[in-house]
Amino acid sequence: MIKKFAQKSIAVALLASLGVAAGMAQAQDRVYVIDQRGEVATSGAGLCWRTGYWTPAAAANDPAGCQCDKDLLPADKCAGGASKAGSGVKPSGDKITLAADALFDFDKAVLRPEGKAKLDEVAAKAQQLKLEVILAVGHTDRIGKDAYNQKLSEKRAASVKEYLVSKGIEANRVYTEGKGETQPVTGDKCKKMGAESGRNKKLVDCLQPDRRVDIEVIGTK
Repeated sequence: MIKKFAQKSIAVALLASLGVAAGMAQAQDRVYVIDQRGEVATSGAGLCWRTGYWTPAAAANDPAGCQCDKDLLPADKCAGGASKAGSGVKPSGDKITLAADALFDFDKAVLRPEGKAKLDEVAAKAQQLKLEVILAVGHTDRIGKDAYNQKLSEKRAASVKEYLVSKGIEANRVYTEGKGETQPVTGDKCKKMGAESGRNKKLVDCLQPDRRVDIEVIGTK
């Protein structure tokens, strides 16, 4: 309840500071600040102002999502849509896929030293930009129960966020998500590898590409 009230307060303060006449109900419905003309309010750099309710998932459902954050949304969501609002400042996005085994031990969510070194590179890249957002999406292989794998993918993404924040990245710039085993990249390649067990080394090795963390760094140069 306190968190929700704080979000409302941030949204209302932002609306007031920009002189826009949007009510509380509108702030709840929209994740971008709307001005008196009914258009999205933008910064001097042409970037859309976001309310305290903004998340990548909510942006995908906002009418101005493709206008404001096309590069953060699924490609099919904005096919043929408007380009980013504003004065021609274009976002720069780099997607980095890190093997989860390079970041964590098998079946663990605690960062290894090698994993920290790779995330140091991500943090350095982010600090060279006027950072908009970092998206960290955790994935697992299919070994184990669905619910367990979902939790593991979420924990791994959260570990990535925690480390990036410790390196000076603002916490509200890092969004995490866990996809569990739902987005494998190995396809049918490993189907005939025997028992679905973590003790089946051939299967574990074959499914390695599915164990990953996708990190997307987006900002303006």
